[in-house]
Amino acid sequence: MSSLSIYGSGSLLQGGSPQGFSFPTGFFGVFPLNEVREVKVFRLQMEVESKDKTPREHKVENKKRVILHLKHGSLCFVLLSNIEFFHVSCFLLFCLILLAQCPALCEYLHSSVHDKENSPMMRAVLCAQVCKVYRFQAEDHRWLLVREQMSETPLSFSLPKLLLNMLIQEHTRRVQDVKELGDLSPQWEELRCDVISHCNHLIGCYQETLADLENHSASSSFKSSSSKSDCHLQFVPTNLHSQRMEVTSPDSVWYEIMTFGAPADHHQAFKQGGLKRLLMISFHPPLVSSFSSASYSQDESSRARELLANVAQLQPLIFGLAEELLSASLELNVTRLQQILDSLVQEVKTETGQFVHALKDELVKSALFAVYTECSAHCIYSSRAKSNAMLPNNSPSSQDGPTSARQHDAIQRNMEYDEEEWDTVWANVAKSLNCIVAMVNRLQGREERPQVLTPSDQQDTSSPSSLSVLSWQEQLLPLVVTLRDCVREAVGKARTAMTFVILHGAATASVALGTTQLIQRRHAVFSQALSAVVLGFLLKLYGGLDDVDFLQQLHRVGVLAEFEGLLSTYGDEVGMLEDMEVGVADLSGVTFTVIEAKTEQPDHLLPTLSGTWGTLVVKVPLPSETFASLPQELKEGHLIRLHPVFFNIGINQQQSLAERFGDSSLQERLNQQSCERLKAYCDALRDKLPEIGEALFHSGDQMLPDLLSSLDHCIENKKRKNVEVLWMAAMVCRKVNGIRLTSCKSAKDRTAMSVTLEQCVLLREQHTLSQQDFSTALDCMRRDGCRTENVKKNVGSRKFAFNRMLFFFVTYVQIFTLSWFSW
Repeated sequence: MSSLSIYGSGSLLQGGSPQGFSFPTGFFGVFPLNEVREVKVFRLQMEVESKDKTPREHKVENKKRVILHLKHGSLCFVLLSNIEFFHVSCFLLFCLILLAQCPALCEYLHSSVHDKENSPMMRAVLCAQVCKVYRFQAEDHRWLLVREQMSETPLSFSLPKLLLNMLIQEHTRRVQDVKELGDLSPQWEELRCDVISHCNHLIGCYQETLADLENHSASSSFKSSSSKSDCHLQFVPTNLHSQRMEVTSPDSVWYEIMTFGAPADHHQAFKQGGLKRLLMISFHPPLVSSFSSASYSQDESSRARELLANVAQLQPLIFGLAEELLSASLELNVTRLQQILDSLVQEVKTETGQFVHALKDELVKSALFAVYTECSAHCIYSSRAKSNAMLPNNSPSSQDGPTSARQHDAIQRNMEYDEEEWDTVWANVAKSLNCIVAMVNRLQGREERPQVLTPSDQQDTSSPSSLSVLSWQEQLLPLVVTLRDCVREAVGKARTAMTFVILHGAATASVALGTTQLIQRRHAVFSQALSAVVLGFLLKLYGGLDDVDFLQQLHRVGVLAEFEGLLSTYGDEVGMLEDMEVGVADLSGVTFTVIEAKTEQPDHLLPTLSGTWGTLVVKVPLPSETFASLPQELKEGHLIRLHPVFFNIGINQQQSLAERFGDSSLQERLNQQSCERLKAYCDALRDKLPEIGEALFHSGDQMLPDLLSSLDHCIENKKRKNVEVLWMAAMVCRKVNGIRLTSCKSAKDRTAMSVTLEQCVLLREQHTLSQQDFSTALDCMRRDGCRTENVKKNVGSRKFAFNRMLFFFVTYVQIFTLSWFSW
């Protein structure tokens, strides 16, 4: 359902000044918006006499009465379902009078249908829009036309489904990789079984979750706050909406905030804390912790698989060529023999050269070091355990020092020995090949000092029954055997090293991350944060397609994503905060790339995912015409980095208790770390884009260094409910074209107070909204704006759920008339 409301000021009808009116979109031809299914409430300034003498403020209880005159103003409510023809006529007349006296408003609303807000890209990622239009007066008596728009997004469900599919495929490949490793030692076989069991469990859970989402998302693009604990919806962000405000005075400017419930796993709850704490205390199985001395990336694991494939292909090929070499030595025709040998030697050189090159890969050497180190440590540990079992009276203090020293010396000797041995192994392959080539050249008379044959030897050579040909094979056979032995030894060591890399990589990406429940929690939290930040990136990209500097900033530096949290550091919200910290940090591995869309159909304009966990790539499709206008670097698929930061200030009564009697160090650490990351991003922007950096750092009313200094000062102050931290971070984010995201527990009440206050501050600071109208505008947005519709969608009522205690603690949000809250 989409709805449109208009609010204004000024005396348009005799008898008072209306605060606003609203009507169904599509009801009047000048206001054509799509997806209208329901009309809720109409407000207009008119009095209709009634024979019923019931006080006006009570007439709304009688559904046959259509007038409600509020005590605090001249607002009148008319319910369409009960309105009579006379009332409809009056309503239409009122609309015509308003449009006649405000042609700018008419033009604004009519043109909004044709602007880029209705482009295929916007229609693909936004749905179920609720729109409110206001008219406020600036200090210079200009009129500010303000459109507030709140929208759902199909990304709430489409991105979690894509992520689940990607995780299922990734774990399936991991299982296949470790299964293909062949026979392993008992220690490694046990680890392989753990990896397979771990991955199969996750695959089963994710397939079940994906099936539930497929059924649920067919009729919904929104997860309400009452469903935040549902097991099958844990990958879906809670109450995700885009909160946008357009200001026209006279140019059009958009301000955007993504609002969603803090990414957290409410199904598993927070009895033992959130992700940050659980990851610190998670238990690592001994088999996995024994591999802690080495760490391999996804790229290294992929290269290990390639090396294994190359070695497996080259080994039988070299053996086959060696056999053909021996067979060719039995040829009776020397000329033919020479041609065959020339061809075979060249092939042996080529294939063996590739083989030696593969063996010289640095990854093989480093993996062999790790294998020998772990084996030495394991042997020493086992030996020490046996000694301790035989000598139970020995004190640990008397043995730790010598044993530790012996262990270190043994490992060091093993590493040095392995390095020399491996260099010798792969060098022997090349040497044995050179020996074969030299022998063939000598036997064919191609050596630098050819052997002079006697007349009897020449006679023997021309004889079919001669033994010279047989002597060629006898001389080549030992060299071929040596080559095969060297190749076999090198292949065995290389296979051991690459098996270690693959198995270790699989264990690090699965078993070593913790239990399956912990991994599911991390993936679910990440999915929620990912959906919100991708929506923010898309809207930021769509709005900046004509900004050359912004596009240069994307591919040279990346985009900033500033998460604003309103969670307390007390009770369950500590666990939510710990979940959100890890989820936001995991976003640092996400990159974006722009691709050309196949068509302009909505399904073809939705983003897709590729890559693996930790190296996720979000592919953003654009229509062909739009894609062609991008800088060449973006069209070539240059990756756009994401730089997430997370600032949190608890603002409810629980935070007051935490600051007085509890611990808020988690919040202080988060804000300090995010401030440093924000400074690093701004420095990178200045260094890589000097022209843009110069404008940001040394021009404007509020220069970036001053804002960063103020933010740093606010964080160091450690003031209670220091909301200036959030304001300063938001100002820096907008200054550098970043993505703004705001969260509280479920993005209803505290988030509504935050975004409405931010909108009014933007009107005052950027568009000179008069100070006396600031409170009026704030009251209007909170009473009649989009966030009341958000509350109703979640809980069925348009009242914000603040209790009396919170009302006294949350002073900065300027909470308006108490009757609009549910106590």
